[in-house]
Amino acid sequence: MAPPAPVTDLDSHFFWDGLRDGKIVLQRCTSCSRFRFPPMPRCPFCRNPEASIEEISGRGEVYSWIVAQRAFAPEFAADVPYVLATVDFDAGCRAVVRVEDGEEIDFGDRVEPVIVDHPDWSELRVRLSTS
Repeated sequence: MAPPAPVTDLDSHFFWDGLRDGKIVLQRCTSCSRFRFPPMPRCPFCRNPEASIEEISGRGEVYSWIVAQRAFAPEFAADVPYVLATVDFDAGCRAVVRVEDGEEIDFGDRVEPVIVDHPDWSELRVRLSTS
């Protein structure tokens, strides 16, 4: 069973379209220049509604992680257990993403992006960095 596709809206469609094209694109505030995630209608730091859309590398560092022992939805039952990590991206924002082969994960580990294509959408995951 395939995982459910995300519900996109005016604020997030660019992010999902970018993943489908193999890119990680985020909003960057045109006032304070900070990246923000998840996509939202205004900057959480300075409240400016204007943003540019810019590609980031998706590389970053593990802030924390958990091992999911139960599926959050039936579509994920076959994947249990799996690792979810909070990652501080080098671009300066934080996100929770699934970790590929994360059995040996630790605080501060470097990660790199993995884009997983599903039939109707693409998902951002990370793996431990090899470099």
